[in-house]
Amino acid sequence: MNLRLSRVADPALSGFDQIIDARSPAEFAEDHLPGAINLPVLDDEERARVGTIYKQVSPFDARKIGGALVISAIARHIAGPLSGQDGAWKPLVYCWRGGQRSGAFNTLLREVGWRAARVEGGYKAWRRLVVDLVQNGPVSSPVIVLDGNTGSAKTEILLRLAERGHQVIDLEGLANHRGSIFGGMPGGQPSQKMFEGRLALAFEALDPARPVLVEAESSRIGNLNLPKAMWQAICAAPRIRLEVPVAARAAFTADRYEEVLSDDARMEPILTQLAPLHPAARIESWRALIEARDWRLLSEGLLSDHYDPRYNSHRARHDDGRGQIVPVADLRDLEAAAGAVEAALARMTG
Repeated sequence: MNLRLSRVADPALSGFDQIIDARSPAEFAEDHLPGAINLPVLDDEERARVGTIYKQVSPFDARKIGGALVISAIARHIAGPLSGQDGAWKPLVYCWRGGQRSGAFNTLLREVGWRAARVEGGYKAWRRLVVDLVQNGPVSSPVIVLDGNTGSAKTEILLRLAERGHQVIDLEGLANHRGSIFGGMPGGQPSQKMFEGRLALAFEALDPARPVLVEAESSRIGNLNLPKAMWQAICAAPRIRLEVPVAARAAFTADRYEEVLSDDARMEPILTQLAPLHPAARIESWRALIEARDWRLLSEGLLSDHYDPRYNSHRARHDDGRGQIVPVADLRDLEAAAGAVEAALARMTG
């Protein structure tokens, strides 16, 4: 039995008790179907060895050696992690193209008596759906961008709006990065493919009748590129702009990034990265503020002299003035700030 997927989050996927990715651990780590577990039939070294034999010796020898390895691995999985499953268990298996690896796994699972199926076309078929959605678009809901200079608490306000029932796509959350040179987060960023898969799932979950709020971003978040459909939507969307005094933004930034700012081992490479962009005296003044542990003044200097000029230049290219300006005196009450954005949103969409 084969399953042909029609959507990234195809409803048919919910009809299976477990989704099994039969590819190698490295393939799985780069990207996989949502909720899948990895039960590889060839590990990374075995896959490379079989591929070399296929190219340098013969396809027959590669299939013979690979077949023995695959059957042995499937036997271990059946005797190990799958040993507790009863006869009613219904798994879905896939590999790279839906070919030999998942075919062998599916056949043996069905021989045991389980109601197994495999994904027609494998991971590549699912990946084509992802790429079509995030590259070709369009985004199904009207997009509204929450803008504001660095340190304006855009992400935190968006999350509060989501809690109030508004449609929100948290791009920085999907990318596991806070969108600045200080933005690295524990666990690192997902692969580009995994980021696009997460975004595709967010696209499919949208209600087209309602607007979706996203944060103003450049075309990259950390090391990841925004796919074309999202980037074009951001560039064309009307904006709600937070207007927050630099002192308030500096206080917020100093608190939010204290762990980074206080870590000399992380700050020195950042200053080295900034050095070609600023006068030497300014870089030395920032080093002195780090030594003095004055995070608020350091944050204000970074915002005023580094981030704001770049953000203003970016805004000049993409903000056509169709949106609303929301003044926020300080960021100590983010619920109030979210309420002000909510009121601006109502004016724009009402």
